[in-house]
Amino acid sequence: MKSPNFVYLLTIATGIMIIGASCKKSSNNGNNSNPPSNPTGVVLASNSTFGNIITDNKGRTLYFFFNDAASGSACTGDCLVAWPSFYEDNLSIGAGLNASDFGVITRTDGVKQSTFKGWPLYYFQNDAKPGDVNGDKVGNLWAVAKADYTVMVANAQLVGQDGADYNDQGVAANGASMYLTDPTGKTLYLFSKDSANRNNFTKSDFSNDAIWPIDQVSGISSIPSVLNKDQFSTITVFGKTQLTCKGRPLYFFGQDNSVKGATKGVSVPTPGAGIWKVINNNTSAL
Repeated sequence: MKSPNFVYLLTIATGIMIIGASCKKSSNNGNNSNPPSNPTGVVLASNSTFGNIITDNKGRTLYFFFNDAASGSACTGDCLVAWPSFYEDNLSIGAGLNASDFGVITRTDGVKQSTFKGWPLYYFQNDAKPGDVNGDKVGNLWAVAKADYTVMVANAQLVGQDGADYNDQGVAANGASMYLTDPTGKTLYLFSKDSANRNNFTKSDFSNDAIWPIDQVSGISSIPSVLNKDQFSTITVFGKTQLTCKGRPLYFFGQDNSVKGATKGVSVPTPGAGIWKVINNNTSAL
């Protein structure tokens, strides 16, 4: 005959087992309140509007901000509420993307942020689900992140080689101007003495190419949606392929030293002359 104490202990043990089983069942019923794990990487995702775009590995779209013309992030305060920054330590890289294109900056608030080709990466708060691309073209200052942009757009104060402020017409002025860059943010310029689809600057031996290197491309891929892709083409310059926009051949300025956001060429050779200017949607076609 079992003692009363034995029966009592058996009852408690049975109750514990039932409670444990109930808890285990509850944790697997699909109603777990724990938040999903953070994204661990970036991938190329197919989008019906933009083709292949860069998303996190949960499918959430990432974006570029044109005001990030220089090496840091210009999105602070309320901007970060609408456009949360993206960062992942030890970022995993999906197929079709190059690890060397990704980097990390430390923002002025001390927070780290992942970058692609020097452009900080962001989410958009109004993207409700994976695959949403509602942030593209917002304020004409944002673009979905893509790996194959032929050009990018920057929006910032232009500062000449003389240290003075200029606008997109090459005239001394304060205020941000939009302008084209290559995919890594290096400023592109037009030469006011060029003819339609004709480079009148570069010598046949390229002896002056170090001063104003041509924007040499293999072809035209994606273009940010704030621009008209039909306005871009290429010309052949002594055997090399140069990108054009609105019939205007595009160049870099050697003394910008390939620095993202440098715009020294706007004051060359004479401040205010507008011989070399940036190019944007306001630029007239040749």
